[in-house]
Amino acid sequence: MIPKKIHYCWFGRNPLPEKAKKCIASWKEYCPDYEIIEWNEDNFDFDKHEYLRWCYDHKKWAFLSDLARLIVVYENGGIYFDTDVELIRCPDELLPYDAFYGFENNDYVATGLGFGAVKGHPTVLAMIRQYSGFHEDADGNMEMVGCPRLNTKALREYGLQLNGKKQEIGGALILPTDYLNPYDDATGRLNKTANTISIHWYTKSALSKRKILRSKLTRPFHRLFGVECFKRRKR
Repeated sequence: MIPKKIHYCWFGRNPLPEKAKKCIASWKEYCPDYEIIEWNEDNFDFDKHEYLRWCYDHKKWAFLSDLARLIVVYENGGIYFDTDVELIRCPDELLPYDAFYGFENNDYVATGLGFGAVKGHPTVLAMIRQYSGFHEDADGNMEMVGCPRLNTKALREYGLQLNGKKQEIGGALILPTDYLNPYDDATGRLNKTANTISIHWYTKSALSKRKILRSKLTRPFHRLFGVECFKRRKR
């Protein structure tokens, strides 16, 4: 059974933004009997992996958290949430499973939405191992790959079907988008259902202000013409 622990990462020693504080408050509201643990410079070892150290030294906080969250849950068990995840009901129903993950869309599973596992679960280890080939090159650079690609690749090895549907693979429950990701960032639509446990609000803290503004400006077009509308126009 997954222990009643909620983990989150906050590196860089900057103050938590108000949105993050509100999301963490929702965890406390719906999970009053859970232990909530912040992982930061004081309690996390960046020298566990070359990728972690490089990301920390270069202030790549989002990419750092992608791997750190996996290590934290693998070593301790529990549930992880990004700081822009708001709980709207208690996730106790997921605790009896050995692990759970959520679809971001039909093509990708993403641990940033929230995931949980017992200590030492093999699917989490498989995700950690996706980083084994990441090393600093001769120019001092490190390959940056988004966690959905790596998380999904690891689960494909266990038979994950890319259809957005609920399924069990490798001792892990995979949830449709309405459970952990009902908010469609591209269109700005919120598609809550009776299944919805949490909402990932996509605050995009790792992106530049220009990219965040562009995301907001394109939402009306995505709602009217579909999320691929600009790609079709380029073709």
